Amino acid sequence: MPDFSPSPTPNKDEKSLKELPKARFWEAMDIAQWEGYWFEPGLIKPAMTFKSTFNAQNDDVLLASTMKTGTTWLKSLSFCIMQNKTPTTNDDVLTTENPHFHVPTIESMIYSTKPPEIDPYNSSSPRLLHTHLPYAVLPDSIKTSGTKIVYIARNPKDTLISMWHFFNSILKPDLDPFPLEKAVDCFCNGVHQYGPFFEHVLEYWLESQKRPEKILFLKYEDLKRDPKGEVSKIGEFLGRPFGGEEEIEEILERCSLERLKNLEVNKNGSILMNVPNTSYFRKGVVGDWKNYLTVEMVERVNETSRVKLEPSGLFLLDLLYSF
Repeated sequence: MPDFSPSPTPNKDEKSLKELPKARFWEAMDIAQWEGYWFEPGLIKPAMTFKSTFNAQNDDVLLASTMKTGTTWLKSLSFCIMQNKTPTTNDDVLTTENPHFHVPTIESMIYSTKPPEIDPYNSSSPRLLHTHLPYAVLPDSIKTSGTKIVYIARNPKDTLISMWHFFNSILKPDLDPFPLEKAVDCFCNGVHQYGPFFEHVLEYWLESQKRPEKILFLKYEDLKRDPKGEVSKIGEFLGRPFGGEEEIEEILERCSLERLKNLEVNKNGSILMNVPNTSYFRKGVVGDWKNYLTVEMVERVNETSRVKLEPSGLFLLDLLYSF
């Protein structure tokens, strides 16, 4: 695995990192703009390394998402599907480690609190990996090989509220939450971790329309509405079809929010520095934004979504949910 530790003398990439546009995220964290997107600066160098050196294989699987759109659920489901077996209590590895340990987010591995289970740069395959990176900066080897990509998107209002809770818990513990009005502004302007949200989602959507055999585009709300149908779709796409409905029900039970949330391994510890495992499991419901956003905030997010996404045929707004 490439060494992400600082070099004694700055190389070309490190010098260019210092010249990137900077911003202050929620008055609590510095972020920098690279390739049109905003990142915590420490993530950019491993992202560059991933883009330039990763050698994808045809049987690799890459899960992709922007933040707080159902990543933990997608990792759990895909991991169990790729295992291609129904474990006994004694060999259910979801009980031994957090899902983010079993399916690492490649650019975040520099912040891992323990040695990774897999080396993303070891070409022995199949590899099941995840990234929050936009499609534009994925390695060419992923785009041109037989590697399958599964992307999950979510209603922008629920994404925003989930992100607001998440960053308040890790950046402002025991402090007053960041003003929600400002959080809405940051979200709609795209100046947030892995933002802009709308462009991130749109890139994968457009590519999935061109190459549906390459990219499976999922919506969190569809997984909640029809979990059996959507999980069956994932299994078929990954070449791991289910033998029957009982297998699907077993995986859904193993990967349910309530079960994962109550596993001892997810009540304690941390897979990433300064990110407790408990922070990955909150409500996981559809429409929680109604408990937080004002009418004005809702209209601003909705209008941004309409302008950015709907001309391309992507509809993420939950119009059935109202105040």
